[in-house]
Amino acid sequence: MSQQKKDQTRSLFSWALYDWANSAFFTVIQTFVFATYFMQSVVQDETLGSTLWGNTIGAAGVLIALSAPFVGAIADQMGRRKPWIAWFSLLCILATAGLWFVEPSQDFVILGLVLVFIGTVGSEFAIIFYNAMLPDLASKERMGRWSGWAWGLGYAGGLACLVVALFVFVDVETPPFGLDKEMAEHVRATFLMVSVWYALFSLPLFGFTNDRPRTGIALKKAVKSGWQQLKTSIANVRKYKYIVRFLIARMIFIDALATVFAFGGIYAAGTFDFSEREVLIFGIGLNVTAGLGAVLFAWLDDKLGSRTTMLYSLVGLIVTTTGVLIVTDLTWFWVFGLVLGIFVGPVQAASRTYMARVSPPDLENQMFGLMALSGKVTSFAGPLLVGWLTYFADSQRIGMSVIVVLFVIGFIVLYFVPDAEDARPNEPIT
Repeated sequence: MSQQKKDQTRSLFSWALYDWANSAFFTVIQTFVFATYFMQSVVQDETLGSTLWGNTIGAAGVLIALSAPFVGAIADQMGRRKPWIAWFSLLCILATAGLWFVEPSQDFVILGLVLVFIGTVGSEFAIIFYNAMLPDLASKERMGRWSGWAWGLGYAGGLACLVVALFVFVDVETPPFGLDKEMAEHVRATFLMVSVWYALFSLPLFGFTNDRPRTGIALKKAVKSGWQQLKTSIANVRKYKYIVRFLIARMIFIDALATVFAFGGIYAAGTFDFSEREVLIFGIGLNVTAGLGAVLFAWLDDKLGSRTTMLYSLVGLIVTTTGVLIVTDLTWFWVFGLVLGIFVGPVQAASRTYMARVSPPDLENQMFGLMALSGKVTSFAGPLLVGWLTYFADSQRIGMSVIVVLFVIGFIVLYFVPDAEDARPNEPIT
């Protein structure tokens, strides 16, 4: 292997390792450990906890949706992506570390919600610029593979972090470092662990991954130019009906998927009376199947295309989510829940690859900002619908049924989107 090839592989692997790093936040904080701890130990009311959690995740989504395309346009003007990733990652890391101070008392509900809001905004913004790096790093023939491998690595990272949380802090007779179980310090310590994990495994990206050169444009000028470019881009994107249709489809099915993430641990705890330990074990199993799915489907992305991969994945998600909501037997909940994980990674990885393949040259940050907009502009809808429907029906099963409906609608819209090669604009967007 030539030195150039080695350097390119190292650059791509370091990029993919960032998925390993930041998945700890989404897995441990947003989906399983803190979400469950917040509902059971802080709010101490499953219904109210679900409602507050949904409102907070939804509010963070609104902020991201409104600002992501503009921030992406500014970044396109300035060139480099890594400084943006660094600052937003740091914001998430600090907010996550602050969750240590959320004690098991209703007095800490507001603090917990504020920190989760800040952490979610930081992590989501960092992902925008991280995703936008893919077209510069991988060839079109191997984009699907690297995107899928990165998602698989992310799930492996989430799994590894959950294993450490379970066997080092949560499921032990005597917690390390003299942590007080009465004050849930053994659970809260996992939040500090996530912040260290995120920071440590982000470092290779900043040290070894290639970045675009700095353009030399000052921030003030970049803001003005970025705003003008964003308006032009939005106006032109509307002329390309297939990109718009893809963004609409993604808006719907990613909203459904985000709602699964936000309420997965809460549903298991509330409907099947999972303890914090059982939620962690379920999360470990889910990450195993999700990682396997992301890696296996990565080959299909390059072979059959991103659109076909997404459609297959959505069918799988519709069937398994329906099963999870219908079954009352605990064994069948485990079966459908773990199989569901197989289709989670591929639909996300293929979505990233599709946008990378259809994005106009030199506008990847804007395009991925618009993709973030598509994923966040209605991201409040799923969590809010689940939260309020759960509240009024006093049933988590009824509330979570919204997710299946969103997956079905997303599939129908995506079905009428052509493959990436046919959807890519024939002329540059300027």
